[in-house]
Amino acid sequence: MKIYTKIGDKGETSLFGGKKVWKDDLRIEAYGSIDELNSVIGMAIAEIKNDELEKELRKIQNELFVVGSDLATPLDSDSKKIVVPRIDESFTKRLEVLIDKFDAELPQLKQFILPGGLKGAAILHNARTVCRRAERNVVALSKKETIGNEIEKYLNRLSDLLFVFARFENFSNGTKDIFWQK
Repeated sequence: MKIYTKIGDKGETSLFGGKKVWKDDLRIEAYGSIDELNSVIGMAIAEIKNDELEKELRKIQNELFVVGSDLATPLDSDSKKIVVPRIDESFTKRLEVLIDKFDAELPQLKQFILPGGLKGAAILHNARTVCRRAERNVVALSKKETIGNEIEKYLNRLSDLLFVFARFENFSNGTKDIFWQK
């Protein structure tokens, strides 16, 4: 199978189900930013030093494929022809459990911190910002089209978890938070 198809050479692409849209369509922007987030998380995994974080981030990468396929398949697609996994409440609940677990091990925050510290933590902070952009793209899409109602919640929680993971990567390796100096 060839990598290139030439189908998208004129600026169009197909959603799951075959509907053609322009490559700058809000739906493409939304799941494209999910793909970008997944790549940044992959960069973080290459740098982090904590095995437990790596394991959880791999699960998140797999979940992001579900988010992407959910976004790439309009809810009104012919479901008899296309069966795609969809994000549901269990995905978001799992992230909440992780946030509570890892945050309980961290020193309490009493002021804002700057992104940074170890390289893996800095990349996780970057992943958090990409996640927030993906969330904004999904919100913009949801104003124009019907999407699964759990996707926005999942991304909101994921950005919180990435913040906690960045702090945990630093903390578990003896690197302190970098506090904002007013």
